[in-house]
Amino acid sequence: MGRNRRGWAALLLLLAGCAANREDTLAAYGRALPPGQLGLVPLPAGEAPPDWSVGWQDRRNLQEAVLNSLDYLAAPSSRKFFPYGEISHERMVASLERFLEILQTSRTAEEFRAAVERDFEVWVARGRDNTGDVLFTGYLRPIFPGSLRPDGVYRHPLYGLPEDLVKGEDGAILGRRREDGRVVPYYTRAELASNHHLDGLELVWLRDPFHAYIAQVQGSAIVELPDGRFLEFGYAGKNGHDYVSIGEVLIEEGKIERHELSLLRLIQYFREHPGDLDRVLEKNPSFVFFQPMEGGPYGALGRKVLPYRSLATDKEAFPRAGLAFVELRLPEYDPEGRLVHRPERFFALDQDRGGAIRSAGRCDVFLGTGDERLLARAGQLYARGRMYYLFLRESVLHP
Repeated sequence: MGRNRRGWAALLLLLAGCAANREDTLAAYGRALPPGQLGLVPLPAGEAPPDWSVGWQDRRNLQEAVLNSLDYLAAPSSRKFFPYGEISHERMVASLERFLEILQTSRTAEEFRAAVERDFEVWVARGRDNTGDVLFTGYLRPIFPGSLRPDGVYRHPLYGLPEDLVKGEDGAILGRRREDGRVVPYYTRAELASNHHLDGLELVWLRDPFHAYIAQVQGSAIVELPDGRFLEFGYAGKNGHDYVSIGEVLIEEGKIERHELSLLRLIQYFREHPGDLDRVLEKNPSFVFFQPMEGGPYGALGRKVLPYRSLATDKEAFPRAGLAFVELRLPEYDPEGRLVHRPERFFALDQDRGGAIRSAGRCDVFLGTGDERLLARAGQLYARGRMYYLFLRESVLHP
């Protein structure tokens, strides 16, 4: 920490006390970049880089995450997303290969730090309005009870992908293909609820209607069947409409206070007010479709995402598969079972796309697979911090 007093101390002041004030709405961090502008800039001259040594001290799953990014970059299709500014595909691959070598051969944290500092160039996320201030939230793969057949208990389905949904080559949703061949915007959530268009596409039924909605927001789920088996479901596509926060809807309606907004608070609210659920959910026109998927969860790169090692960002702003280093406060349970927020710094890979993220000021951290305890942690991750990316120096790539 002594080598980076300025940056780390500034972060602690920024995050002092708790997670980010909820008065700082997602909209403040969601402003789109001007056309053609990247989400990263070189670390300003005179600003000290983070202390990379902490990344060597906690190496769990980091090598696997790097290998997953390299596996993605080995696919010819990955080349079409490069160059990212001045970062070529060759340089991105070499960056990850060299980082992996340093990770595997360093004998001490100081040796690791020195090698990273010597061989890598540091870029920093522009953040909100070019301040470097990034708002971090969390996502997970929840575990919910469900059934392969509907009955009086399990009545709320997850749906498969409709045949008339049209995607572009890069997976972008283009709309719905009509019988005359024209492509028009796909049905909204409210329209899907009223026109029975998805009848016959049910994959599994859940017990709680809000669980079905949470699965859509998270993009994946594990369903525990009555016989004890577990089935995995992953993202197959969406209807192409922008996501609207139902938490913000409830705040605007005066149903809950902004300071109490969390995922568990929403679960509690709809259990206490089930009559509000359909009306409020329809305020969010976005709708997600699923597919059976083993071995996941998988991110936007088609590779497995790992807890605390995989980030979801705007892929127009940040480079696919890139090596990142984040500084933020993470919610954790203390020995008494209370959620507390502790400062953390760790390496992660940019391996997923945030469905509601369209800016350089937002990032989602994948927290893993779990039940309502993990949901509580994900719901409490709402923290401002900083995000750096590392690229191999040109002088090392081409000596």
